[in-house]
Amino acid sequence: MSLTGTPFFVTSIVLAAVAVLLPLALWSRVRGPALVRGAVRLVMLGFAQATALVVVFVAVNNANGLYGSWDDLLGTGDHVEAAADLGKDGMGGVRFADLPKSRVTFRRATDPLLGEGVHVTDLTGQVSGVRGEVYVWLPPQYDEPAYRNTKFPVVELLPGYPGSAKAWFGTLKVQEQLRPMMESGEVAPFILVAPRTTLLGRVDTGCANIPGRINADSWLSVDVRKMVMDNFRAMNRPEGWAVAGYSAGGHCAAKLAVAHPDRYRAGVSLSGYNDPAAEKASLAGRDEELRRANDPLSILDSATTPPRTALFVSGARGDGFESGQALRSAAKPPTTVDVVEIGGAHDTGEWRRQVPDVFFWLTRQVGYERGTTPSAAGR
Repeated sequence: MSLTGTPFFVTSIVLAAVAVLLPLALWSRVRGPALVRGAVRLVMLGFAQATALVVVFVAVNNANGLYGSWDDLLGTGDHVEAAADLGKDGMGGVRFADLPKSRVTFRRATDPLLGEGVHVTDLTGQVSGVRGEVYVWLPPQYDEPAYRNTKFPVVELLPGYPGSAKAWFGTLKVQEQLRPMMESGEVAPFILVAPRTTLLGRVDTGCANIPGRINADSWLSVDVRKMVMDNFRAMNRPEGWAVAGYSAGGHCAAKLAVAHPDRYRAGVSLSGYNDPAAEKASLAGRDEELRRANDPLSILDSATTPPRTALFVSGARGDGFESGQALRSAAKPPTTVDVVEIGGAHDTGEWRRQVPDVFFWLTRQVGYERGTTPSAAGR
């Protein structure tokens, strides 16, 4: 039974109701010595409390997209088949253009929390050695005959830690918010891609490549991008690609955007941070060299050539705002950093409210331009 599915939620509610009714019906009917009666009643009360906690946990988990599966919750998931040393560019000596076609089969995502139009596939990364699910939503224009020759811009969507790949669709309702805005032309018709980011049990991989442990950077910036380009009419230039995330996913988005301007033109960090060590579970935060290599501020400071990328950073004071200010101070043309101070909490409700503004901003950054003819867009 799926952790996030309706059957489990309904089952937990039914059990909680039974657990409340049980002591009401049997409290005075318990027989035996006083010690036995007391023990049985304590068990009934404990069962009632436990089932109530389960209902609360399931509701909170479904509302915030924290754990997408039982393996994620229990920390037993391992999505790494190999973790070779892929070098500084994360390609392992292979050119992106020379990689074999990544052909996969998509199926409709059945989790009702995700809403309509979301599809999912299981991908094994040919470069990273990571395997995991990738969710994709196509814009309303994608199947229209007038757009049959159009290549569409893409945004990779990253959750926090812990966080499920389903969260942007199921919790932030990104596609529900954007569909009417795309239909009206307010925002560009983005392909939305949400890959798995919880890859190694109870640790945050921090979007880092760590030989012998994980190649999370290459999973996101090489394998997922390659799969999308090979299976959809997606733009194949960095001008058509962006990456966005919240909390730990915001850190990853900023890091990927500044580290790989040849892959992404823009990055969005909502309540993120720069130093990987800000997340106690981060693998990259446990080693000084890895911290520097995966800190977007350090990457900007040490870059011999400023990356051609744009960042959008939002956060409250003490929760991402100062990180954005530091990035803006370090940025040199052509790097640009827009920083927005918010007054909200560090939660999915606040990030959900920011979705329209984020995609207005992304529309101004990507290569797809409003007013171009469908056949010309994305060339």
